[in-house]
Amino acid sequence: MGYTPEMKELIKRVEATRPARLERARRGENYPALTLEERAVVLEKFHPDYQKEGRRPVRTGADKGLVLPEEVASMLESRSMLRPENVDLSHADFETDVLIIGGGGAGTSAALLAADAGVRVIMTTKLRHGDANTMMAEGGIQAAVQEADSPYYHYMDTIGGGHFTNQPDLVAALAHDAPLSIAWLESLGMMFNKFPDGRLMSRHFGGSSRKRMNSAGDMTGAEIMRVLRDEARNRGDQITILEFTPAVELILDEDGKCAGAILYNMETREFFIAKAKATIIATGGNGRLHIKGFACTNHYGATMDGVVLAYRAGVGTTCLFSTQYHPTGVAYPEQNVGLLITEKVRGLGAHVLNIDGEQFCFPLEPRDVESAELIKEAIEVGKAVLTPTGRYGLWLDSPMIDMLHGEGTVRRELPAKFIQFERHGIDISKEPMLVYPTLHYQNGGIAINADCETSIPGLYSAGECTGGLHGENRLMGNSLQDVITFGRRSGVAAAKYVKNGVELKKLTLDHVVKYEKELAEAGIENPMVAPILLPDYSTDEVAARRLLEVQGKLEAE
Repeated sequence: MGYTPEMKELIKRVEATRPARLERARRGENYPALTLEERAVVLEKFHPDYQKEGRRPVRTGADKGLVLPEEVASMLESRSMLRPENVDLSHADFETDVLIIGGGGAGTSAALLAADAGVRVIMTTKLRHGDANTMMAEGGIQAAVQEADSPYYHYMDTIGGGHFTNQPDLVAALAHDAPLSIAWLESLGMMFNKFPDGRLMSRHFGGSSRKRMNSAGDMTGAEIMRVLRDEARNRGDQITILEFTPAVELILDEDGKCAGAILYNMETREFFIAKAKATIIATGGNGRLHIKGFACTNHYGATMDGVVLAYRAGVGTTCLFSTQYHPTGVAYPEQNVGLLITEKVRGLGAHVLNIDGEQFCFPLEPRDVESAELIKEAIEVGKAVLTPTGRYGLWLDSPMIDMLHGEGTVRRELPAKFIQFERHGIDISKEPMLVYPTLHYQNGGIAINADCETSIPGLYSAGECTGGLHGENRLMGNSLQDVITFGRRSGVAAAKYVKNGVELKKLTLDHVVKYEKELAEAGIENPMVAPILLPDYSTDEVAARRLLEVQGKLEAE
């Protein structure tokens, strides 16, 4: 397949400007970064988070009145798939000390640390163990492990990248724990990129003041998930893993403590009651809601389930209005649309260019700023490449990497991306990639403190489903550090809570009844049923028919 003849003609413009750009790069010169004032202007005008269209106040719950994307607000204003009056909570199908909802990096880290503390663990996951955004994370994991770095600089970069809207206690915990996380992952067998003398190979990234990005090729998340999953599977006597069994409602006791969850087996379509002294929500993000119609990089099950469950139980959110759009998602070929082009590509020296092969932005701005710059160049300046399907695209000049660092660097440093493009006839060591911003990360989520506690006793949360750590913009590599740091912390905190003695009283779903009464009082007719579990990519006609069928069944129940 490869590029069309018209695109190949445009690539000649990229090649024409490359010698001068290479010479400047070798001298250490780059396109100037924006000032703070200039960043604010470009964000306000072009970043989707700052547009009023497609946003409205949520009408119910702990954050009533908070302006959110339409897709997110509708999820929070949803009804349960259960009819509480028909659920018998007198008998539990599963009983454990700690129930973990989600089987990605955060959930598995939590399971391992809780098991280390000597408590019984059940981890239940919507798809297979490890089917999560952690597996799809590419570029690296932040940790201040180099001589010129420290947790202080990690803290300051993270706060600055989040536009000073971050929750300070969470950032401090992340920066402090990050080197410990790296040591722990290595102890489990993770293979980081290293120099011949054994030192970690760290690189710059967007918004960094120090080289702090530690990686395993461009498959860092997959390597993390490999060692976490193997370790959890080797502890079958301590950790029970339920696959294809998402949680669809939290259970509270009559004192308001979290007492587990109702699970749904997606294969047998049966419901189960899981009673637990402590519960950890680690369900990941919301990319599959496709906010404002953007393509997304997320795994198939990223539908905001945990936030919905916690919100219905009365837990508020932090920064939930903020969504991260990664500046370099694949725009062509069509089969690759939605795939992430890791920031590591720009960290290795590749320039972002317009249709004329001109560099128009500093390549390592924080992600929200970089995304806004690309959108500006496409929409206002009008210098984007149009793909055969009508998508906007801008060039990411990956051949520069081999020219700067030596032949073979692209294949060595970006093996997954090389293969993903090669199968469609594009050699990214010789031809640039076509990219455009894509929905990537749920910046906000469930409100927690540094011990991962929510406002409900016995309910904890960790990972992408939480808010506060990243503020209104996440820096590269802090997502993988987030799932490890706070996954570990949540496991420790939940186990400690259990071991201090927990007496669960009568189990109830009264919070569901109360919330649905609030929906009715707010005049919300025919609310959607959530969690939706999986995205629906059927046509509008088919989706409408399915909705009527589901609503009919609920009424019958």
